[in-house]
Amino acid sequence: MSGHSKWSTIKRKKGAIDAKRGKIFTKIIKEITLAARVGGGDIEGNARLRQAILAAKAENMPKDNIEKAIKKGTGDLDGGTVYEEWVYEGYGPGGVAVLVEVMTDNKNRTVSEIRHIFSKHGGNLGENGCVSWMFEKKGDFIFAKEDVEEDVLMEIALDAGAEDVKDQDGEYEVITPPEIFEDVKNAFDKAKLKYQVSEVSMIPQTTVELDEQKATQMLKLMEKMEDNDDVQNVYANFDISDEVMERIS
Repeated sequence: MSGHSKWSTIKRKKGAIDAKRGKIFTKIIKEITLAARVGGGDIEGNARLRQAILAAKAENMPKDNIEKAIKKGTGDLDGGTVYEEWVYEGYGPGGVAVLVEVMTDNKNRTVSEIRHIFSKHGGNLGENGCVSWMFEKKGDFIFAKEDVEEDVLMEIALDAGAEDVKDQDGEYEVITPPEIFEDVKNAFDKAKLKYQVSEVSMIPQTTVELDEQKATQMLKLMEKMEDNDDVQNVYANFDISDEVMERIS
């Protein structure tokens, strides 16, 4: 299991998503508000806002919540707290590269908390640019093998412009250029293909394999990062074998 896409799979299997739905709503609302503030409230002309709304709908967020977040971003409704975006870079156990995207109203508080999480779980906060070069922004889809036929998935994905279809860890992963993520998603939806994960993510170009001890530390670091109210996304280039995952699950 490797990287951010597999981290999404691990969370789903552990049932962590439903348990933290309130936190997920908060993160998505912040993203919608900032996307509308930066790019305007026109969904057709604002790709970032469209993707945030897709994420909201995937989590069954009420329509009123979405509309209020957009209005706060455009200034049509009192926005209250003003958030800024930052990206922190660092290393996890075993030298794993970690990117942490945050939205915060207090940078000093947030960087202190991020540094503490790194240090407590076998990592360290690094300088800007130390690991970001290892990642590329891509559209990312994950399908369970029992939900789709490989030939069908391959044909639809490549016809829609996907870069790659990978067979790994009992799942299929489809990688796309970020600018056509929505086109590929629409193609899957039209064909009624059921995906487990659909997101624009930071995909690592290389991975670091972890032993049992470091894998346990790494997953705990990821959990604690995502538990932080200011953290929007965490990306990492760890690789954990199926055997190790079975022992630590």
